[in-house]
Amino acid sequence: MGVAISNWTLARAVSRLGQLGVVSGTGIETILARRLQLGDPDGAVRRALSHFPFPAMARRALADYFIPGGKPASSPFRLVPLASIEPGPRFIEPVVLGAFVEVFLAREGHEGLVGINLLEKIQLPTLPALFGAMLAGVACVLIGAGIPRSIPGALDRLAAGEPAQLKINVEGALPGEEFVSTFDPQTFCGGIAPMLPRPKFFAIISSATLAITLARKSNGRVDGFIVEGDSAGGHNAPPRGPMQINTNGEPVYGPRDVPELEKIRALGLPFWLAGSYGQTGKLADARRLGAAGIQVGTAFAFCEESGLQPELKRQGLRLSRAGRVEIFTDALASPTGFPLKVAIMEGTLSDPAIFTARKRICNIGGLRRPYRKADGTIGYRCPGEPVEDYLRKGGRLEETEGRKCVCNGLFATAGFAQVQPGYGEEPALVTAGNDLGRIAQFLPPECDTYTAADVIRSLLGPSVEVQSSPPLTTQTPP
Repeated sequence: MGVAISNWTLARAVSRLGQLGVVSGTGIETILARRLQLGDPDGAVRRALSHFPFPAMARRALADYFIPGGKPASSPFRLVPLASIEPGPRFIEPVVLGAFVEVFLAREGHEGLVGINLLEKIQLPTLPALFGAMLAGVACVLIGAGIPRSIPGALDRLAAGEPAQLKINVEGALPGEEFVSTFDPQTFCGGIAPMLPRPKFFAIISSATLAITLARKSNGRVDGFIVEGDSAGGHNAPPRGPMQINTNGEPVYGPRDVPELEKIRALGLPFWLAGSYGQTGKLADARRLGAAGIQVGTAFAFCEESGLQPELKRQGLRLSRAGRVEIFTDALASPTGFPLKVAIMEGTLSDPAIFTARKRICNIGGLRRPYRKADGTIGYRCPGEPVEDYLRKGGRLEETEGRKCVCNGLFATAGFAQVQPGYGEEPALVTAGNDLGRIAQFLPPECDTYTAADVIRSLLGPSVEVQSSPPLTTQTPP
């Protein structure tokens, strides 16, 4: 669900319908900063910040980023400092605040459950994002795109107000050399840290081998799994074994990549199936396989409440109704090295001409990789940055070929496109699963859009009703 596509508005709508609404925590510090720079027109961000338990930090964020009435459309966004292994407060505070705001707003006015999704591949903001979400009462944490063995223990320590650490993957680290990122709630809170409920942890996996590893070797309790197939949107796990590419340029998945559900069931933990399960009847199929339920992404990404830009929603629906949806599993696009499912849509980075014309720049840095320099210090590089910069930092030329700036592309997809001097607005990059071709099924008669409720009623049955909730205040905070 990408950067701010599964936003608080969507998660709140899903949660009010009795399901688990999940907000995206990816790039949450930049989302906070850009919403404030756009003027926070409905006052929601400022309302949430007024509830943050450390008001001085909220005031600093407003002073740094809030622009009454919003920035001029032609002006670039002010950037949040880039992440590092030892970040300063000007990075840590926006991460904590951003996660708090997103979960707070998603939970506001109802009693439903709200989760947050993060990527193991993006390690540096993880601990402060978890703490911010926990301050707001997040119920579940979902993490994939890697092997998140250290997350359960980190949740335990953060809940107890104790320092938590994550081992950071550093390219070129010497044998026995370890690099860690640390977050200390007491230091952040300026004294005594609050005791917080420990959210459940669900790992996003694609194989029984990974499920067994996490269940047996994690540093704390794993509460369940999301089992994603290769038809799911966003980042896919690479095929097992050597990467093979078909004539269309896509990775080849085979029988070894089909999750062995019988081995996952044997672990005795609940699991949910994902990847082309956003269709009527698929929930029953999943339950027959022993699953507790399903995870649905693409169907919600194109509903009214999601953060996807309206024109991109309309284009997706037009393609779905016409039967002309094309999804390309791009083995090169993502700097993570994971295949990325991209929707072929007009005016986006999926257009080779737009990709070629774009000026390469790395100014968000969400997917930068730490690497060990010759002197033992840490540097940061991204295969999507300017080629000469990447080579100067010791990267290999072949690692830059076909790489797209996933960070800027996803922010543009959610309506937060950066303005690059001499180039203009960054183009969008739309990720979606194979179910994009079926989203027109959710359109009510004589309607051009559909809601999260339409999706859930289709998947669960027409008797689902929105839970009654008190109205939200419309007063704009000072």
